[in-house]
Parts: sequence; structure tokens; C-alpha cells
Amino acid sequence: MKLARTDYHIHPNYSIDASPVRVKDYCYRALELGLTEICFTTHLELDPVRRDIDNFAVLNGERVSVYNYAWLDKYFVEITQAQEEFRGEGLQVKAGIEVGYCQGCEKDIEKIIDNYPFDFVLGAIHCLDHIAISSMKESPHYFQPRSLSQVRKEYFSTLREAVVTGLFDALAHVDLYRRYGFREFGPEILTIHRGAIEPIFKEMVRRGMGLEINTSSLRRGLQEFHPSREIVALAAKEGVEIFTIGSDAHSLEQLGDRLDEAQALLEEFNLVNHVFSRRRAIPYPAKTAAQSPGTDGRKRRC
Repeated sequence: MKLARTDYHIHPNYSIDASPVRVKDYCYRALELGLTEICFTTHLELDPVRRDIDNFAVLNGERVSVYNYAWLDKYFVEITQAQEEFRGEGLQVKAGIEVGYCQGCEKDIEKIIDNYPFDFVLGAIHCLDHIAISSMKESPHYFQPRSLSQVRKEYFSTLREAVVTGLFDALAHVDLYRRYGFREFGPEILTIHRGAIEPIFKEMVRRGMGLEINTSSLRRGLQEFHPSREIVALAAKEGVEIFTIGSDAHSLEQLGDRLDEAQALLEEFNLVNHVFSRRRAIPYPAKTAAQSPGTDGRKRRC
């Protein structure tokens, strides 16, 4: 088995739910772990209904509105400095962002990702009906009043809308509903993707989008990664070729968590881990594979 040496989902101290760990400190830890490429993916939440809850970044230790782009300016300054400092140490540092998709916010997302030189834009569904299904505290308010069929319909219709925007390079933790939905619905929630996710994967293939293997689920008590092995198999069957691996680290201790196990999952299905540069997907390590179809970095938007 090849050792995984990339972590493409890291939250430094610009994310409001992350530990106050600087970009540079994550880089030092990455070297200790033997990583060769990492990508920072600070949160970006833009839902106007949740503007007093989520729509913040951290700048110089203080919360500021995500629309105060001073935080993005400093974010890129720090990442550029890290790129220069650590390149000689054998560590590639990339600038990314994790966007919580919200219907109606497409223009705001586009304005940010088109005006800053991101290497990687990761899309995610964190909220449904303006309720955070990613939150232990909030999620019961979403799940409890709904049937499982309603959850299925709402989640996958929103996921499809996110894909169709063409704004994202890859999708994060694509079965995030398992995190707290299992408590409400039990094992039945583990199969709601069947028949719903396959056409979404077809659309992702058409648009050259990737899928993340997110290892954070295991440290939250789940039995499989996000997504589950069955969903990875479906993605492979439908022709998804671009995959990334990420620990979803919100603290220094979580960096690099279970990356090798995620790499092994990809290898089980003859799938290839990828890195990104200026929105272009590159197989990792590049010397072992030709560039995959659809990885020219040109996203097909609506």
C-alpha cells in the first residue's frame, strides 16, 4: 500500500470552530508526520438566515464578517509565506476553502472564489432548511420533525443543486447526514443514498468534479469514513475519477488522522488520490499516472 502523504482538509485559526492554530504551525506538524502536500480549507458560510451564527471568520483573534475580505487578504499572505518557507523542506502548501452551500448564495460564492487565487474549492452541505445537520446541538431540530424519506429528498436535491452550480472542485463528506442522523433513524439512514446519489455522480463526472474521502467520521464514533465504502464503490462505478483525502482537522492533533486507511480504501477500488493547483486536479503522485480526463481545471457552470 502506498502511504498517504496529502491532507486536503485543514481548518486553521481563520475558521470559527477551529483551535487557534496558525498556518505555520500546521506546516511544522505536517513535516513531522511526513506529509508532502497539505491544503488549508477555511470555512466559508454565507446563509443570510444564519448570518449571526455562522457567517464569520477569525481575523487577529476576533470574529469578523466573512464579507470583510480583510481576513481573506491575510489568509493568502500567510499561505504565500508558508509556501515560500516550506517548499525547501519538501512540503507543498495549497490555498483552499470549504464552502457551505446554500441555495441563493451562488453569486456571493462566485465573487469570492473568482477574485482570490484558490488552488482548491471544496463544497459541502452543512445545513438543510437553515439548520446545521453537522451540529450535535442543532441537528435534532432538523431530523426529529421529518421522515427519513423527507431527509433523503431534501439532502440529495440540495446536493444536486450544489453540483449543478459548477462552483466546486470536489464535494466534502458527502454523506454527512450519517453523523447525527443515525441517532434519530438508526441503520436505515445508511442506505438512503441508493438510487439518489448515482445520478449526482454522473453529473459530477460530466463536470469534472471530485469526491473527498473524509476521515473525521471515525473520530466521531462512526464505523466508516465519509463517504461509506458502498458510496465510494458507487462513485467508482459511475466513473468518478478525482478523489482527495482529508482529515478535516480542526486542531493540530487531528492533522493527518487515518490518511493511510483512506488511501487503502481508494486502492481497493483502483482509484487515485489527487492534489490541486489553481483549481486543476493532478493525480498524486503525478509521476505514477497520467492526468485524468476532466482535470483541466475548467469547471462547467450553469
